[in-house]
Amino acid sequence: MTEEIRAEIVANVMKVVAAEGTALSSGDTVVILESMKMEIPVLAESAGKLSRLAVHEGDVVQEGDLLAVVE
Repeated sequence: MTEEIRAEIVANVMKVVAAEGTALSSGDTVVILESMKMEIPVLAESAGKLSRLAVHEGDVVQEGDLLAVVE
């Protein structure tokens, strides 16, 4: 099953925590977003391998933008 992780808010990508190819468990942090001086961890909802990372540190994302894909 493929899980697309998308941004829920407009934010800056503050830190990329997981690299492509990393095995993730449900609840693992993939990236940390920053919005209005708040740090918002983005978590994997299911276990799997991080097959695609669609953002880099410093990127600005809009609501609905693809952040990562977990397979």
